Amino acid sequence: MLVRVFANLRQICGGVGVEVNPDGERVIDVLDKMVEMFPDLKNEIFTPEKELLPFVHVFINGRNIIHLDGLETAVKETDQFALFPPVAGG
Repeated sequence: MLVRVFANLRQICGGVGVEVNPDGERVIDVLDKMVEMFPDLKNEIFTPEKELLPFVHVFINGRNIIHLDGLETAVKETDQFALFPPVAGG
């Protein structure tokens, strides 16, 4: 599955897109595999309780997972997966 990453996550992951082969079919499985691949990602996206940090957003096919089943949202290889970190600006 191709995961698109944005802002500072591109530096951690080495580019705009990361090919991920998760050990399951849920958003959390994809993110777990990404943390396994890029350990520095963990503190950028997860709380100590392994929930998404505030303002970290995951979109599947253009829909925010907060409007779906959260980290338990099912994903398919063909889905468009996008990971956005908190972004400051003004």
